[in-house]
Amino acid sequence: MTASNHDTFRDLSSGTPAPFTVAARSLPVVLGLQFLLAGQALYGEIGWGAHAIVGGIISLPVLGLAGYALLVRRLRGFARWACALLVLYLGQVGLAATGGAALAIHPFNAALLLTASLVLLFKVERRNAGCVNAQSV
Repeated sequence: MTASNHDTFRDLSSGTPAPFTVAARSLPVVLGLQFLLAGQALYGEIGWGAHAIVGGIISLPVLGLAGYALLVRRLRGFARWACALLVLYLGQVGLAATGGAALAIHPFNAALLLTASLVLLFKVERRNAGCVNAQSV
């Protein structure tokens, strides 16, 4: 795909907002931390408090990515993945809140959330590389 017809490459000369890039880069890291905290809560001695707190913190990059993708015209190409992240995150919170048998789906949904965050990160980094190339031409 070329810059002229790919929606994530729209208006490269304006760049990518730093908060959008930071949110895309930090989300997979925080999700990885969340997996570690879940393992520690299951097999260690820390309990579920830290897992719940970090779960709430995850809402910040998820909401930021969805907000930027929907409100900033040049980032609309990311809206599909950003909104998928939002839906998966809300599902994750819902699964955690219901408890019981629904918690069996919680780790699978977390894996989907991590995968979607990595896909979005790769798309953001590809745009950032295109921005650098567009400025050097």
